[in-house]
Amino acid sequence: MADSFDVIVLGSGPGGYVAAIRCAQLGLKVAIVERENLGGICLNWGCIPTKALLRSAEVFHQMQHAASYGLAADNIRADLGAVVARSRGVAKQLNQGVTHLMKKNKITVFLGTGAIAGPGKLMVTGDKGTQVLDARHIIVATGARARDLPFAKADGERVWTYRHAMTPKVLPSRLLVIGSGAIGIEFASFYNDMGSKVTVVEMMDRVVPVEDADVSAFLEKALTRQGMTVLTGAGVESIDVGAGGVTARIKGKDGKVVEDSFSHVIVAVGIIANTEAIGLETVGIATERGIIAVDGYGRTGVPGIWAIGDVTPGPWLAHKASHEGVIAAEAIAAELGNADVHPHPMDRGNIPGCTYCHPQIASVGLTEAKAKEAGHTVRVGTFPFIGNGKAIALGEAEGFVKTVFDATSGELLGAHMIGAEVTEMIQGFVIGKTLETTEAELMHTVFPHPTISESMHESVLAAYGRAIHI
Repeated sequence: MADSFDVIVLGSGPGGYVAAIRCAQLGLKVAIVERENLGGICLNWGCIPTKALLRSAEVFHQMQHAASYGLAADNIRADLGAVVARSRGVAKQLNQGVTHLMKKNKITVFLGTGAIAGPGKLMVTGDKGTQVLDARHIIVATGARARDLPFAKADGERVWTYRHAMTPKVLPSRLLVIGSGAIGIEFASFYNDMGSKVTVVEMMDRVVPVEDADVSAFLEKALTRQGMTVLTGAGVESIDVGAGGVTARIKGKDGKVVEDSFSHVIVAVGIIANTEAIGLETVGIATERGIIAVDGYGRTGVPGIWAIGDVTPGPWLAHKASHEGVIAAEAIAAELGNADVHPHPMDRGNIPGCTYCHPQIASVGLTEAKAKEAGHTVRVGTFPFIGNGKAIALGEAEGFVKTVFDATSGELLGAHMIGAEVTEMIQGFVIGKTLETTEAELMHTVFPHPTISESMHESVLAAYGRAIHI
């Protein structure tokens, strides 16, 4: 007799384990299937350990600039092995935390490779052999992996994906980063602060191309001042890997191809959804470029099969996956007769994005260009950190906050920030958008002084010609 559950979650990343916990909270019998580490890529090899690395680099950077704060620090050095060990320790601690949460919520964990074996059936193959589980509902949360370039296959020695870049054996002397999305820019920032000579190549006409154009321009100037070489509108034509390093042929925006030498390469050109070999075809679920189509609640086209996270349309972010997990869990509970839950569909326009480079980037909603493309007449306000007392006191006066409003209704369409701690500040605007805030409510909100968040208030005022400190 197969083990039977109300819900089986395939994958235990930030979408999967959150979905499992919410299902359990709603009184459902839940199982989760994981082939590697509880917590998935984000917790073990992505979001969390990279932030630990970046924190070490940030502290190292500040130590090197101690004189700016009236302090003296001599014989400063970085111990790469210790930095990596700290990062892995943080990941291990959180992995153990997820294991505890599974036990606390009485969620059955199956370690092994899972695949849908038919309607309501999931086959798990692990150390104990193969077993078939029964489920009234199955949530696919198998995540994604790094995309390779055909001419730059990762070998873990000279050519790295993000996973290799998190556990380096040596510090690259000259590092080539292909791609300037969040992953590429974060690693470029980390290694630059640690002392590597970094070159970033981006095929689009600006770095972090999904961000507002003003943010992209500001970041490129900041990275260049920090010593990085940034090549936009450029592409890597080929790489040759040798025992001593890598030779790359790079085509610039002028069409000229030049050769340059590097010790290591990080390929950060996007992700591929893990939707192969998980049995989707057995129940008739098709994918487009590996992505599963879902409605706002995570339903696929097949009753009883749900999908969340990186296997569904973007943005491909951990917090989006977690929120989708909660929505799917509540929608399943409602279908199973729970009248006390009232799930809401995902609103992709209110999902914030954060990039933890130096300076940090955070945004939500439409860029100025996208707002105009959508037909809005806009009012835009920008406030620089140099006008903010707390930012100056911290020695972090590099950055700005930009807000975009509909000129007719006053609706907050988007907010875009670059600078110190903006990844912590963006949630204020996310809440504002979720509550359908207009400029009036934001203007009437009292922001504490002295805080960098006052720049948020000033950017709103600036959109309406009322900024105080510029």
